[in-house]
Amino acid sequence: MSLANTVREHFVAEFGEAPAFIVRAPGRVNLIGEHTDYNDGFVFPLAIDRAAWIALRPRADASVFAISLDMNERRQLALDDLRRPAELTWMDYLAGVAWALTERGYALRGWEGVLAGDVPIGSGLSSSAALELAAARAFQCVSGFQWDAAAMALACQAAENEWLGVKCGIMDQMISAAGLPNRALLIDCRSLETDAAPLPEGTAVVILDTGTRRGLVDSAYNERREQCEAAARHFGITALRDIDSQTFAARAHKLGALSRKRARHVVTENDRTLRARDAMNDGDAARLGQLMIESHISLRDDFEVSSPALDAIVDCANADDACYGARMTGAGFGGCALALVNADGAASFVERVSACYIAATGNQPTLYVTRACRGAETVYP
Repeated sequence: MSLANTVREHFVAEFGEAPAFIVRAPGRVNLIGEHTDYNDGFVFPLAIDRAAWIALRPRADASVFAISLDMNERRQLALDDLRRPAELTWMDYLAGVAWALTERGYALRGWEGVLAGDVPIGSGLSSSAALELAAARAFQCVSGFQWDAAAMALACQAAENEWLGVKCGIMDQMISAAGLPNRALLIDCRSLETDAAPLPEGTAVVILDTGTRRGLVDSAYNERREQCEAAARHFGITALRDIDSQTFAARAHKLGALSRKRARHVVTENDRTLRARDAMNDGDAARLGQLMIESHISLRDDFEVSSPALDAIVDCANADDACYGARMTGAGFGGCALALVNADGAASFVERVSACYIAATGNQPTLYVTRACRGAETVYP
């Protein structure tokens, strides 16, 4: 049964009638451009065919009542008495979005609904952004304000940064809000301008879930961001996006060894991401794959956000004849990698890489082919 039908049927069972709206918002996988978004740089994600879904109807009062099928919990929040929690739950993602929208002047109505999703939590595929954008769509449906993908992405980013305490950049929320079918989306994280490009013909993207998980708030994510900001201050620039590879190479010796490594990743990753767009527009799978391989090496050695599990599954993928290139994706420290592969050989690639990874680590991976999908939308009515 599809998740759309699942949330609809549970809504009918709970509330005795069909929902007024069904909304969805996707997770994402990032082809290239990692840890560049909070440095005002360039990223190249696609919205995947896994998403958060909400079946809902408006309420007469200023509250949200939500049932999470995944968590098997029911929770309620008062829109006129939003409070930051001592301990986070899934409901706080909805509360954070409500707070951010209210801060931006949106007049919100309450709603009640049923939630479910199939974006693996903690995998690096942005289950949190999917839930945030689905919540934003739910509020838009019942409150009647105009949907603006960039504005909603910024509000949901603020919820993550200021309500939930994760200093993420704009990428996850932006691609969940604005994704396009059959296209990856180059995002300028300063201007939020986008440029869509197709994958090279005859290729497929395979998500490589290592089966390991990380917690962003407790990880070194925020520390990496602070190190990048310190390097930018050293160069007298707003963000590392404002220094090109040649200038950085000439001036990098003035940074400490650790700051130099962190900054070098960001500067070279921005360059790789722009070159990846050119490779995609040229239909050059081999060039795109090589850039992905170089990205992983930089994330592993300079930014130091990979893990033994991620390295193992990337090595297994890159050793396979069907693979053009593989890299970790997401914040790192666990979670997922991705591979660009020959589409005709994708199924057998999944089998071989799974066996290779199990032999190398003893972990049970989950590998699946994904496709680029539309961003947050109202699917009913």
